[in-house]
Amino acid sequence: MNKTLTLDVARKVQLADGIYQYEFRSPDRAPLPAFTAGAHVLIETPCGIARRYSLCNAPSERDRYVVAIKLDPNSRGGSISMINDVKVGMRLSVSVPENYFGLTDAASDYLLIAGGIGITPMRAMMAELEARGARYRIVYCTRSPETTAFLKELTELPSHCVQIHHDHGNPEQSLDFAKLLATREGDTHLYCCGPRPLMQAVRDGASGWPSSAVHFEDFGTSTSTGNESGSFTITLKRSGKCVNVAPGQSILAALRESGVETPSSCEAGTCGACRTVLCAGEADHRDFVLDDDEQGSAIMICVSRAKSDELVLDL
Repeated sequence: MNKTLTLDVARKVQLADGIYQYEFRSPDRAPLPAFTAGAHVLIETPCGIARRYSLCNAPSERDRYVVAIKLDPNSRGGSISMINDVKVGMRLSVSVPENYFGLTDAASDYLLIAGGIGITPMRAMMAELEARGARYRIVYCTRSPETTAFLKELTELPSHCVQIHHDHGNPEQSLDFAKLLATREGDTHLYCCGPRPLMQAVRDGASGWPSSAVHFEDFGTSTSTGNESGSFTITLKRSGKCVNVAPGQSILAALRESGVETPSSCEAGTCGACRTVLCAGEADHRDFVLDDDEQGSAIMICVSRAKSDELVLDL
């Protein structure tokens, strides 16, 4: 990891079923680098896997970084290692915060929509918006009260500021985002973080909103539902090099294995850091960044794949 800090795990508490909160502080308790709401850090877990987690404490707090992590049964080791292996008093490598999900200053109102562990950046956003004196409303969707992080503090907010919705695992009880987002009030900006089905429902519901007013973040809590079975070839236009992408492998991972380094951050198709010019071929777009009119000329190589046998990229 670049620009890393060595921080103490000062606190670890269980917030809900399968969700734990971690507090990191400098060993000498010196102030930490500043961050803004929506920022994330890259943490090197005890098993050696680095994972990105949104900061969920108030940006005004310079003495600590706080993250909340949900145990993912399909995890490749990151969340399992954090929850099972991390103990208070341990020291971990934590990156300086980065932010690809920052709050705009140009909105009159803010609508925050979270699903599951996607509440984490929203909690920091709420603190920042309250400090600004800005108007906001949060809509938080979870399976049940038992799996809802920060439930007590959210239920203590004024009723017009928060809506908590439990679907109890029944898709038919999911919130109607088409109804919720049918009308945009003034120049409201929407921020959404959660699993991919929820984010897709929000994107569909907000189809009538300006794209510049709708912002997404998920950090890998979602799973692609597309076909992973086929392999395809990436041709690098500048060098002529060809790289095979195996079934289930991302373009980004295949390029790395071939010694081709390209920018990336969230690796979940939400931040835009790995945006690459698509010169030829038909992409299978799986991101939450590109508008429809951009998909013929660009691709997010961290999550998207190919419908054609070959993609030509401007690399």
